[in-house]
Amino acid sequence: MALTRLTLRDFRNHAATRLDTMAAFNVLTGENGAGKTNVLEAISLLAPGRGLRRAQIAEMAAAQGAGGFAIAAELEQGALALGTATAPDAPGRRTVRINGAEGPANRLAEWLSITWLTPAMDRLFAEGAGARRRFLDRLVLAGDPGHARLATRYDTALRERNRLLAEPAEPDPGWLDAIEAQLAQTGAALAAGRRALVAGLDAAIAAEPEGPFARPVLAYQGETPDSSAALADLLKSGRRRDRAAGRTLIGPHRDDLEVTMAAKAAPAAQCSTGEQKAMLISIVLAHAALGDSQRPRLLLLDEIAAHLDPLRRAALYARLAASGAQVWMTGTEPAPFADLPAPATRWRVVDGRVEQA
Repeated sequence: MALTRLTLRDFRNHAATRLDTMAAFNVLTGENGAGKTNVLEAISLLAPGRGLRRAQIAEMAAAQGAGGFAIAAELEQGALALGTATAPDAPGRRTVRINGAEGPANRLAEWLSITWLTPAMDRLFAEGAGARRRFLDRLVLAGDPGHARLATRYDTALRERNRLLAEPAEPDPGWLDAIEAQLAQTGAALAAGRRALVAGLDAAIAAEPEGPFARPVLAYQGETPDSSAALADLLKSGRRRDRAAGRTLIGPHRDDLEVTMAAKAAPAAQCSTGEQKAMLISIVLAHAALGDSQRPRLLLLDEIAAHLDPLRRAALYARLAASGAQVWMTGTEPAPFADLPAPATRWRVVDGRVEQA
């Protein structure tokens, strides 16, 4: 079990919503625009980052509210309290509280492992590499809380190096050495974490019997070495090239997740929309199976069952039940969730109001 209570105040279209009596499976049904995905988005903000919509924080407060919002969650029957909020006088600044004490958002990853799948991610393989890097980093973070701190330090050093490279005057070599040392240390660690996860996912997918979901083959694509010394050497030797380009041309910010459909030996981007969705589900299910016994795990699946036939829905629910994660799902109708394994809790959402069905 993970969440045992969730409270939303002035978040999106939820003026005052409280959910409790959670189970292993939790289903929110209602019409489009009722506020189902808003509940999942609120849960996703109990992890570092901008949530499953990647929206601006200032956009999340209810239009009819005072200008701020609050999300509070209890885990394990009140053993742990997590919260995040904004104030009306600072709508773009999100604060985080863990058991009542304020702290950085990155610390949320130490307490909860959260992964999600939304309809907006259906074109992940057809979009640019940046979307796939974000997806991969979210999966790594779900298993390694330190990944968020590494990414923050890397991004800070990368911005500083790019700023120095773009200046008209030749940058001070000693200052570049110092920036590149931090960039190499964090960058090599980021790449190593990604590679390890991709290898683990690929092995887990290959070990699964042939099933109703398309089997993807995964590979980490990039020139970033796992050795910080090797990356530092590449950064130093590439200064003239990078200065001409005005940006850093090597590092994990340039790498990619390569996905191939095994049955066709075809890149995922060349497969049909349905095949891409099936491969994405396979990856998320494999990730859920890898597990993390140190922290409660949440899996947020927005509109996951609507376009699956009964055979694939049954396979999905069986795999989710075996994962040990607490699962949250949304849908417009309750029928696709009729065969969910117990225990399951169902809510009906109407215009930002939630009632247990």
